[in-house]
Amino acid sequence: MNLTFLGAAREVTGSCYLVETDGVRFLVDCGMFQGGRTADSSNREAPGFDPEDIDFILLTHAHIDHSGLLPRLVAMGFKGPVYCTEPTRDLLGVMLPDSAHLQEKEAEWETRHRRRAKTGRRQDVAPLYTVAQAHASLKRLYGYAYDTPLHPHPQVRVQFRDAGHILGSAILEVWVNEAGATTKLVFSGDLGQPGRPLMHDPTPIEEADILLVESTYGNRLHKPLDSTREELAHAINDTLFKKRGNVVMPAFAVGRTQEVIYMLHELAEDGRIPQDLEVYVDSPMATEATRLTLKYHQWLDEDAQKALRTRGQGIRVRFTESVEESMALNRVKHGAIIIAASGMCEGGRIRHHLRHNLTSHANTILITGFQAAGTLGRRLVDGAKEVTLFGERIPVHAELYTVGGLSAHADRDALLGWLGHFRKPPRQTFIVHGESETAQGFGLLVHKQLGWRVEVPKKGASYAL
Repeated sequence: MNLTFLGAAREVTGSCYLVETDGVRFLVDCGMFQGGRTADSSNREAPGFDPEDIDFILLTHAHIDHSGLLPRLVAMGFKGPVYCTEPTRDLLGVMLPDSAHLQEKEAEWETRHRRRAKTGRRQDVAPLYTVAQAHASLKRLYGYAYDTPLHPHPQVRVQFRDAGHILGSAILEVWVNEAGATTKLVFSGDLGQPGRPLMHDPTPIEEADILLVESTYGNRLHKPLDSTREELAHAINDTLFKKRGNVVMPAFAVGRTQEVIYMLHELAEDGRIPQDLEVYVDSPMATEATRLTLKYHQWLDEDAQKALRTRGQGIRVRFTESVEESMALNRVKHGAIIIAASGMCEGGRIRHHLRHNLTSHANTILITGFQAAGTLGRRLVDGAKEVTLFGERIPVHAELYTVGGLSAHADRDALLGWLGHFRKPPRQTFIVHGESETAQGFGLLVHKQLGWRVEVPKKGASYAL
């Protein structure tokens, strides 16, 4: 058996792993690369395998850095089934067409820009994939419940376990039979932080022959949840009532937006922020993801289910749908909390809100999640004094808050705690889905504290198991 790392190897996006035996070839995840100058070329380059030869695909969850290249693979000839959890299937019904729409719009913008520019690069730009191709890929999705045995191939058995990251996120337990011997592979996917709102804690796993574990926050600890609530309340009260500005939150439409709304309701009910706040969720995808969160309420933790049954009105949340409604928010000069995707500011409506709010000292940009290297969100976190939006240089005068305690990723101690449930060391552990320095540092920590055999693979590396 061979295992090849096609993405999320010493980086945090592009999650994709190829498993090959004499009788079966399958992928775990097929994520889009995001952020940095090489992301587009990485997404467009040949995938390193023939999509027609892949028997099936397993998805850990719906985030685009784990699923976003599925339409491209289908367009290139992949004809097999794609297995995921039921909520992931429904979320992708929203997210993949939305991603394709962004691809088409960005290609249109780049084409117009090239035609106007006095350079030799005047050819039209094709989108990575189209909305039609995204809809075609949805026909390949099959949804399953947690803890339900799945046999996608005579040689392979799979179970999805709750990863506690976002709605429907899964740890994959995969048993592969080859020449009469069975090897158990475990793919952590993205693990959630224990004790967080909405989601269950990640399911403990006790054994694996081969383990792939994420390391996004493998070099740091999150703030306690009470401290995070206090910091969020301070940022809101200081901005809206002292500085008389707006709070703009880049947030992932799936997971982070719903958690932020939940926490804002809690703060209002506790009297830490006023109950009459105007909160705008400017993302059609976030609106649909919130609807699906309510549909799959039984997949949430017990406290969240109880809150959904008993919670009062609290803050006023308005979901904007049309472009006109979104544009109207640009005329709001103070008193608003605007939540918009994308979470790393690489696309979507958040870029328009940044364009109209970054230039004022009264406003606050509140970062609620991890910002990958090369993304606009990361440049803001790193203290950029000026950024480029829609071809225009925008000075950064707004105050920046980073509320790291809201992360949907497990921190260093939570990752170690999850690994501590294994009854014996895996034969081989691979550290993935972390920036190079973070992944290598976490690998050394796992080796030192647990005594495990650890590898931090590079992109394209292949291992005989």
